[in-house]
Amino acid sequence: MNESDSRWKHDGVRVIPAGSLDPNTAQTPGMDRKAAVDFARAGAQKLWAGTVSIHAGAKTGAHHHGPLESVIFIVRGQARMRWGERLEFVAEAGPGDFIFVPPFVPHQEINASEDDSLECVLVRSDGQAIAVNLDIEPVEKPESVKWIDPVHPD
Repeated sequence: MNESDSRWKHDGVRVIPAGSLDPNTAQTPGMDRKAAVDFARAGAQKLWAGTVSIHAGAKTGAHHHGPLESVIFIVRGQARMRWGERLEFVAEAGPGDFIFVPPFVPHQEINASEDDSLECVLVRSDGQAIAVNLDIEPVEKPESVKWIDPVHPD
């Protein structure tokens, strides 16, 4: 094997085993984030990926992720998301659903189940793990918001 044949050996595809995720990442009270892919672990320049677990009946503190876009994929459980300046909006997502969080949007993840944990995969648009925790007094009754697909409105 010549040098050009092996150039991708350690700089190509990376498989990060489930048991080697890194809990030493930015955290928000109420959830456990673990990094799988970031700059330090995999050399990722433009994204961060990992897992998020929220215990039964638990909720995170309000936070945002600065200029980063985030995508949350629900693996198991029922997520309730609140967002807005006073967390005045709410929507729910279940297994197989995706949640998109734009930059700087104050939000809070809630496990809607009192019995089961909420397990998610999280991907962000930069190799850094930014979490800015906020002190927000939420409204008592948030407004439920349903997503309308602008590409396929029917």
